[in-house]
Amino acid sequence: MAVISSRPTIGLIKTRWRKKGARSLAERAGVVGANVWKLALEFFKHMEKDGFRFGSDRLVTNVLTEFIAFLVQIVDRRVYGRLSEADRAALVAEVVRHLAATMENNQLDLFGPGEYRKPFIDTLNARFGEYAEFEYPDGEPGYACLRYFASRVADVMAESDNRWVTEQMIDVEAPEMVRLVNKLVEQTVAPTSE
Repeated sequence: MAVISSRPTIGLIKTRWRKKGARSLAERAGVVGANVWKLALEFFKHMEKDGFRFGSDRLVTNVLTEFIAFLVQIVDRRVYGRLSEADRAALVAEVVRHLAATMENNQLDLFGPGEYRKPFIDTLNARFGEYAEFEYPDGEPGYACLRYFASRVADVMAESDNRWVTEQMIDVEAPEMVRLVNKLVEQTVAPTSE
């Protein structure tokens, strides 16, 4: 049986503005994207602290990609019905563009020149199609969705001989990811009338 760690303590980056007034969709998407990136990194660090081994930088970026795909899917589910379909699509597209640029910059630093943006976006697009097949009762991912997310992370981490990845994802990491994304959306994406 896996040893369940304490819940990770992760705070969000700035989600409120000093000056009052409406924020553009792009501004809100930038905040969401920056927070999704931070959350993915913090969950990686939490797993590392709990003894999971990430043997290479390539493995780390692959795990981060799976975390980001799950987090962005949850963002999309949370804004569904709160924004018009056009605004929802624009917000998610802008979040993905922000994350793709961040991932590309990090991979350029780690691995040198190469094509990193397209494979990242292709992976996210594939995951979005796969996650769309699951039910989200009351806007929350169901067990089948959590299990799928856990299996994606476990598959990526299979080469590093980590045990209990699936349990860690379902029991510890994913519930906290969902809680923090819900908080992020509440603080940054104002509901609009359709």
